[in-house]
Amino acid sequence: MLYGFKYSRSVLKGVQVMKKFLLLFQCAWLIGLTLCLPFNALAQSTNFPNKPVHLIVTYPPGGSSDLLARIVGKKMGEFWNQAVIVENKTGAAGSIGMEYIAHQAPDGYSYVIANMGPAVVNPLLSKLNYNMDKDFIAVSLICTGPNVLVVPSSSPFKSVDDIVNAARNKPDEINFATSGSGSMSHLSTEMMIRQTHLKLTHVPYKGGVLAVNDVLAGHIHFIISDALPVMQFVKVNQLRALAVTSATRSAFFPNIPTFAEVGMPGIVALNWWGVYLPANTPKAVVEKYQTALAKVMADPETKTQFASLGVDATYTSQAEFQSFIQSEQNNYAKLIKDNNIHTVE
Repeated sequence: MLYGFKYSRSVLKGVQVMKKFLLLFQCAWLIGLTLCLPFNALAQSTNFPNKPVHLIVTYPPGGSSDLLARIVGKKMGEFWNQAVIVENKTGAAGSIGMEYIAHQAPDGYSYVIANMGPAVVNPLLSKLNYNMDKDFIAVSLICTGPNVLVVPSSSPFKSVDDIVNAARNKPDEINFATSGSGSMSHLSTEMMIRQTHLKLTHVPYKGGVLAVNDVLAGHIHFIISDALPVMQFVKVNQLRALAVTSATRSAFFPNIPTFAEVGMPGIVALNWWGVYLPANTPKAVVEKYQTALAKVMADPETKTQFASLGVDATYTSQAEFQSFIQSEQNNYAKLIKDNNIHTVE
């Protein structure tokens, strides 16, 4: 019995030693795996992109956002020698596409070109399933463009003062179109209303093209629109441009005064578009985007193609873009509050 007891104790001791060995082995394996992860991520970042990249557009095909994205996507694909596939994820004034990107893998293979609507205005107006500060990396601004106030060529209004005087004589009888509540065209007009204290009738549409069509038909007195939907009609004298919202005269409408020149210096508003990646995208991949965008946005062909759409191609650092976004958020938060704007249509 004594021998058996000693034998059992030795077996037990052996088992305990083996357990300790296995535990040490598992710890060593896990440590090794952990140490390898950064190297694997670095290797993937270094090889980026080694497969097609998806570029998300938050609006339907044919609009300003879509056309700009296809130009940028093609150029970035050429720079990377890799396909860039443009996908339209539309709805909720651009918020659907932003929500989609917020939930994509943070590996650089999905990015979005967003404008002020889903990136700044929508979060101020609605509770959304994404957070711009937590779910995205703002990479670079890619372009800016002015808004322009236009009336039908048959309109009796030959100046902004004509509209102001008519609205004061007939409160609520002068109407204006927008591409939707909370849109750039709406907010630009609200700036005008705030300065002049006019009472105007808002007629929101689901898109700028529809709104411009009714201005052309004479159903609407005026619209402050982005350049693309109205440029062609201004050139053939079907629409009359009265003022632009840029701080200085626009190269796209060199003969049209700024709002400041017609006595409304507070009306400065730009359309803009920028590139965003999902949060936690590796720094090395973000830097590859910055390198590509700096090259693409400086390309003379890109600049020419963007100009044909009524916008100026540009490139900014992340810090510059973030500072710009913060300024926009501050400006429009006040405007939305002051004018009691609630919903996106």
